[in-house]
Amino acid sequence: MSSQLDLPADPAARLVKLLPAAERAFGRWAKSLVESEGSTPARFRLLGVLHCKGPQIMSGLGEELGVTARQITNLVDALEKEGLVRRAPHPTDRRATVIEITAQGGKVACQFWHPFHEKLAGLYRELPKKDQRELARLLEAVIEALRRRTDVSSGRRLA
Repeated sequence: MSSQLDLPADPAARLVKLLPAAERAFGRWAKSLVESEGSTPARFRLLGVLHCKGPQIMSGLGEELGVTARQITNLVDALEKEGLVRRAPHPTDRRATVIEITAQGGKVACQFWHPFHEKLAGLYRELPKKDQRELARLLEAVIEALRRRTDVSSGRRLA
C-alpha cells in the first residue's frame, strides 16, 4: 500500500494520505455490500435515517444525506411507490413535507441494517481486541479535534 500512496516519513503527513485512502476503500467496500443486496447507498441511508431518527422533513433529509432537493425527491418518490415511505403534511408548516417510514419500510431496514453492520464489524474483528480499542480511541480523538476546529471556524458541528 505504501508504494501506491507514496507515503512520506513524517507520521502526520502519512496520516494525511492514509486516512482519506482508508475512507475511500471502506466506502467502496460498503457500497459493494449494499449493492450486492440489490439496493443503493442513498436508498439504504434514507431508510436508515428514518428508521433510526423517525420522521424527517424532506429538506432535512437532503441535508442529512448530502444530496440535492431533486435527488431526495426522486429517492422518496421511488421508495413511496414501493410502500416503504410516505409523505405527510407538516403539522405547523404548510411549506414542509414530512417523510415517514412505513411498517414495510421499517421491516426492510431491519432486515438489511443489522446484517450489514455485522459485515462491517467483521472487518474490525480481524484486528486483535487491543488494536480495535486503540483504533476506536484514536478515531474518537481525531473526530473531537475536528469538532473543535469546525466549531471555532464556522459554528457548525460534524456528526
